[in-house]
Amino acid sequence: MTNPTNTLAWFEVATDDPDAAVAFYSDLFGWAFMPFADPEEAGVDYRVATQPDGGPPFGGILATGGAMAPHAVFSIAVADVGAICRATEKLGGTVVLEDLSPKAGPPNAYLRDPLGNLFGVFAPPSA
Repeated sequence: MTNPTNTLAWFEVATDDPDAAVAFYSDLFGWAFMPFADPEEAGVDYRVATQPDGGPPFGGILATGGAMAPHAVFSIAVADVGAICRATEKLGGTVVLEDLSPKAGPPNAYLRDPLGNLFGVFAPPSA
């Protein structure tokens, strides 16, 4: 997957009932879902969405296990997650979660803008 820097690149639906979310979005849009990684190894149940024609992944469903409120969030592809986190704070936003070395997936963070809106950033692997 290649994403231009600073562009909308991913969506995520977080829920404590990932099976119901998968069923809803599969039925509604025809999307297919597959595990991103083994949940035991990755430490998270994350299911990646693809188009019915088998195009590249473009989003996913995160099983929260009730650890956070259900939400849907957009994510932006960035060159440097840490730098974006510092810039967010400088501009009056907050860093909710910063993971620069996840067990699975790219470096990523959840941020809030100064108005309280949640969004995500991640650094796609270099092509």
